[in-house]
Amino acid sequence: GTGARRHTVIDFDSQFDAYSHKISSLVVTIILIMPKFKEKSKLHHKIQNQGIQYNTGLGQHILKNPLVVQSIIDKAALRSTDVVLEIGPGTGNMTVKMLDKVKKVNAVEVDMRLVAELQKRVQCTPLQPKLNIIVGDVLKTDLPFFDVCVANLPYQISSPFVFKLLLHRPFFRCAVLMFQREFAQRLVAQPGDKLYCRLSINTQLLARVDHLMKVGKNNFRPPPKVESSVVRIEPKNPPPPINFKEWDGLVRIAFIRKNKTLNAVFNQSTILTMLDKNFKTHYSMKNLELPQDYNIKTVVDSTLKEIKFEGKRARTMDIDDFLILLHAFNLKGIHFA
Repeated sequence: GTGARRHTVIDFDSQFDAYSHKISSLVVTIILIMPKFKEKSKLHHKIQNQGIQYNTGLGQHILKNPLVVQSIIDKAALRSTDVVLEIGPGTGNMTVKMLDKVKKVNAVEVDMRLVAELQKRVQCTPLQPKLNIIVGDVLKTDLPFFDVCVANLPYQISSPFVFKLLLHRPFFRCAVLMFQREFAQRLVAQPGDKLYCRLSINTQLLARVDHLMKVGKNNFRPPPKVESSVVRIEPKNPPPPINFKEWDGLVRIAFIRKNKTLNAVFNQSTILTMLDKNFKTHYSMKNLELPQDYNIKTVVDSTLKEIKFEGKRARTMDIDDFLILLHAFNLKGIHFA
């Protein structure tokens, strides 16, 4: 939404960890490692806009450029039959434009003052019956059915929100989301790029991701400290037929030191100890006896050598490379979940 732009300089790790227990019951638990940013001071800026005092500590900023609002709506390619999920509608600049085009908008907003403004804005108009406001934290809310998601959410919840979306069923058509510029660059980063990381490969495994446009600080009032970007995410339907816990376990290890060779990464004693434990657990679950000459290091080394991956580095590996690696390890009885 465009009412309240939400910006916070963020710690992706702790925010995702706080959310991860919510989805632990699902098949997939995807943990993201992102750099830490120091907490922004919780200053309160008075904005002379409908008398609301916006809290930039919560990340509230106003997207003031109507051309950007219109561009986001255009890129969502909305249809008259669509149900839209909007996160962070603010005072409803984008909401009312979408209500003109679609069947229904479900808007999720945590700030009661903004909820009141939004209700006031559509009151006694033909748009009122098409708007459903859900008051609450989007990460703790069961999402209703939707065709398209448009989100202008606090940047500190970017990681968990992306994966909440990608785990949502039934599938939606696409999401058009405003993110902190660097986070957006990580989402679309390709093998070999400086910002290529677990977030990149995990997102791209589950979805097609496109960087749509940059949005400069001067499009917001007051201007935030970080640049922004708009990204479109289209979930892969059907999703790839793999065990995501296994997948993420492997990817997490490989990206611990993404510039090191797989041979160096997988021969760290802590990694070998973990793989050894998993190997023995899987064997005992199948009531199998360990091979007499069993040695986890030998199994790991021979697996990497057989597929000629010992010299590969995570930073240059694509999804197909990781699928080959996971399959090779699994065939040898090495598991990551």
